[in-house]
Amino acid sequence: MTDPNTDGASLMGTPGSDGRFGDFGGRFVPETIVPACEELAAGFADAWADPAFRTELDGLLADYAGRPSPLTECHRLSEELGLRLLLKREDLNHTGSHKINNVLGQALLARRMGKRRLLAETGAGQHGVATATAAALFGMDCTVYMGEVDMVRQQLNVFRMELLGAEVRPASSGSRTLKDAVNEALRDWVATVEESHYCLGSAMGPHPYPWIVRELQRVIGTEAREQCRRLLGGHPDIVTACVGGGSNAIGIFSGFVDTDAELVGVEPAGGAAVARAVPGVVHGSKSYLLQDEWGQVTEAESISAGLDYPGVGPEHAHLADIGRARYEQVTDAEVIEAFQLLSRTEGIIPALEPAHALAWVSRARADLAGRTVLLNLSGRGDKDVGQMMEILR
Repeated sequence: MTDPNTDGASLMGTPGSDGRFGDFGGRFVPETIVPACEELAAGFADAWADPAFRTELDGLLADYAGRPSPLTECHRLSEELGLRLLLKREDLNHTGSHKINNVLGQALLARRMGKRRLLAETGAGQHGVATATAAALFGMDCTVYMGEVDMVRQQLNVFRMELLGAEVRPASSGSRTLKDAVNEALRDWVATVEESHYCLGSAMGPHPYPWIVRELQRVIGTEAREQCRRLLGGHPDIVTACVGGGSNAIGIFSGFVDTDAELVGVEPAGGAAVARAVPGVVHGSKSYLLQDEWGQVTEAESISAGLDYPGVGPEHAHLADIGRARYEQVTDAEVIEAFQLLSRTEGIIPALEPAHALAWVSRARADLAGRTVLLNLSGRGDKDVGQMMEILR
C-alpha cells in the first residue's frame, strides 16, 4: 500500500478531509468559519469532478488568459551562465502573471456556488489585478485588501484594480504588508460569507485553499512537462521557482514531482520560512513560519512585495520535510542583479518575484554547469520598473 504523504507517485493527490500534507496544512480557523470552509471544499470537489466546469475553465484559460504559455529557451543567458536555461512564460498571460489561472477557476466556482462578491488580498498587486479582472468579466462586486506599504510600492497596480471596478481597501495594522492584508480579508469573509467568496491568492490558508490553488495552478506544470518532452525528449534536470506562499512553485512542481528532476524553491533571505524550519500556525494552517522565541509571528523583509510573507504554503513545508524539494535563499542585492541580467541578455524584464529564482541559478552556475534548468517566470516586471528605477539611478 502506498503512503500518500511519502510515495512519489502519490504526492500532490487529493488530500483527506482534514486537508493535511504530512504534518502540515489542516484547518485552524474560528468555529464561525468552519461551515464556509466545508461548503467550499464540497463545492470545489463537485465542480472539479464536473466535465462541464472543467471545459468552461479550459476555454477561459485558452481564449481569455492566452494559454498555453510558451517555453522560451534563453540562448544568450545560457551561454553566459554555462547551462541550458528554459523559461516557462507565465508573464505572458493576460494580467501579466500566473495569478489569472487561479482566479478564473475560483471566480467560476464562486458563481457556481451562488456568491456575487469576490474579496481578495494582494501583496505585489498581481493577484489583486487578476481578481478584479475576473470580477469584471463575470459582473461581480470586488474588494481587494492591500497593505499600505505595498500600496505605495505598487501604485500602478492599485490604479489598475480601481480601473477594473474593484474597491482597494488599505490594511493599516502591523507591518502594513501582505500578512496584514490577509488578516483583513479573512475578517471580511467571516462577516460576509453568505454573499462573498474569499479568492485566496496563494497555496496557503485553511483547507481547502492549498488544495484548490494547487489544482488551479497545476496547468503550469502539465503544460511545461509536455513542452519539455517535445523539446528535450524528457525532463529538465532542475525545476525552480520563487516561493512566498508558493502558488507558482507548487503549480510547476506538480508537473515533475513524480520524475527525477530536482525541485528547487527560492525564498527571499529576509522571509525564508522553510530555511528556518520552525513549524507554526498562521492564517488557518500549520506550516513553516517566521516567529520569535515566544511563538509570535515576526515580519518578513523582501524587496519584492509578493514575497513579503512570514510563512509558506503547507505543501511546500511537506515537500521540504520529506526531502522531495529543497529551498534556497537569495538576498535583495542578488535579486537586483538578476533583474538586470535577464533584461540585458534576453530582452525580458522579469517581476522581482521570479528574479529570485534566477538569482539562485546565477549564483549556483558552477554547480549547475551543463545541466538543463526550467525556471517558472511567474510574472512580468512592468509593476516593478518604477521601484527599480529609484534603486538603480
